[in-house]
Formats: sequence, structure tokens, C-alpha cells
Amino acid sequence: MENSRYPKFTFTWLGGVTLVVGLFVGTMAVSLFNTFWMVVFKENLELKSWFLMVANSVGFLMAIAFFDFFIVRRTTQKKLSFNLSSVNFYTYLLSFPMMAGMMLVSEFTASLIPTTGPFFGDFYEYFTQLMNQLTDDPVVMIIMTVLLAPVFEEIIFRGIIQKGLINKGVKPWKAILYASILFGVVHGNPWQFISAVMLGCVLGLVYDRTKSLLMPILLHGFNNLCLSLLVLYGKDESFAKVFNVSEWLILAVGLVVFSLFYYLFMKKYKVHYSEI
Repeated sequence: MENSRYPKFTFTWLGGVTLVVGLFVGTMAVSLFNTFWMVVFKENLELKSWFLMVANSVGFLMAIAFFDFFIVRRTTQKKLSFNLSSVNFYTYLLSFPMMAGMMLVSEFTASLIPTTGPFFGDFYEYFTQLMNQLTDDPVVMIIMTVLLAPVFEEIIFRGIIQKGLINKGVKPWKAILYASILFGVVHGNPWQFISAVMLGCVLGLVYDRTKSLLMPILLHGFNNLCLSLLVLYGKDESFAKVFNVSEWLILAVGLVVFSLFYYLFMKKYKVHYSEI
């Protein structure tokens, strides 16, 4: 690992602050540009369907750039880079069903959180309105959720946070859990928090075993694509509601599929790559 082409950086509280500052700077830059545009051209870009996609992308890019310049290059004398190599066919064959199984399990778990009441009801209505705004332009929605979000989020949560914690000496399972919890927190609502933590653990596990960031990016995109298609054509994020089946059936199928392919991935198929 010492001779690896990839920088062996660590992730600490300073790295976390650097990411947050970079995200803030990027967001403010977009906001200032929109203000300038309104003054000069009398048009509010925030009303454009693509603006949220651009704003998120700039924020994520700035966060990654800040971490690269102020943490990675100063401590390793290398620029931030990741292993994006492909893996063999069997790894794909086991990883995607395992992810699909966890998607079903996480859906059932998230469905246990109330969507009515004095707190959850108002929060859920606000969350639903935000989700509905994303469907105004299906093309923008697919680009943002299936292409851009998986790349940026996996770089930050698996490539920077999880990897940096492991490089620091944190046990892999703890690093996977910590990164997944942070991944859930940034989604900003309890329903996606539960799903993001559970799915993040699968993404983190696959990244830890394959050492290729390409795998969690593809799996993340697969999850978001399935949810996007459910929303666009089924008008709901729930497999149970779209296909009119019991949540308990969703749970049962999810547990069986996830358990089987997790067992094969971990026990029968000894996949473990290394970075060189």
C-alpha cells in the first residue's frame, strides 16, 4: 500500500470541517451567481428545473476539491484519486441481487416510521412536496439521481470518509457504519435516513471487499434508477404500493434475497481485491 498510486489519507474532524466548508462555498457561489443573473437578466434561475441539479453538483465538487487541496495534497503530496477499475463478472452477479434485497428490506423498515401526526405528518408532507418537484422534468431527475448523485456521494462517503477512517486505523465495520450514518443524516428526513444507512452499509461492504469505487457507484445508481422509475411510472417510491403487494411480502423476499447473496458474497466467493 505504501507504493500505491492512490493517496493514503486519513479522515478526521478537520477533514469533515473541510468538506462542509467546501460545500458551503460552492452553494454560496451558485446563490451569488443566481443573484447576479436576476439583477442583470431579471430571471430567477431557481425556478428552472435544472438549477437544483447544478447547485448540488457545484456544492459537491467544491467539497471534494477542498478536501483534495487542503487535506490530501498537504498530507500525502498526491492528488485525490480512486480505484475505478472493473471487477470480474461474479462480483457483479452477487453484488446487485444483494443490493436489491437490501432495498426491499430497507423499504419495509422505513415504512414503520409514521407519516401522520403533529410532527411526522407535516414533515412528511413537506418531504413529499420536495420529491414531487424532482419529477417536473424526468430527464433532469434521471441525470441528477442516477448519474450525478451516485458519483459525488460515493466519492465523499465511501471514497473519502470510509476509506479515510480505515486508513486512520478504524476497524472496517465501524468505518462502514460511521460513513453510512453520515450518509443517512445528510438526506435530512427520517424515512430516507433509515434506507440510506442500510443501503450505505451494503455499498461500504462492497467497496471494502473490492477496493473499487466503481462498484458502489454502480450499485447506488441502480438503487436510484429503480426508485426513479417507481416514482415516474408508479407515482410512488414503494415497491409494495406500486405492485399492490403486502409490505410483509416485500420484507420476506428482501430478507431471502439479501441473506442468500450476502452469504455467497462473504462466505462462498472469496472476493477481496487490493489497490496497487
